[in-house]
Amino acid sequence: MKKQHLNILTISAIMTTIGFIMDGDPKVPSVLLRFTEFFLMLGIVFLITSALYFGISKIARKFQKI
Repeated sequence: MKKQHLNILTISAIMTTIGFIMDGDPKVPSVLLRFTEFFLMLGIVFLITSALYFGISKIARKFQKI
């Protein structure tokens, strides 16, 4: 795994954990459902963060060539 992907995954995990701690919804008694929600949110945050990061870096590289 590339270092950039690992860094984005770490940032996403931290953001997801903070979001779950700050969440004010009542907790679901099912542990399996909690893990499913956590990993799905981790995936969503990872995809959004990586799309923003790689999109911005690609645009920045194109502007540097000009």
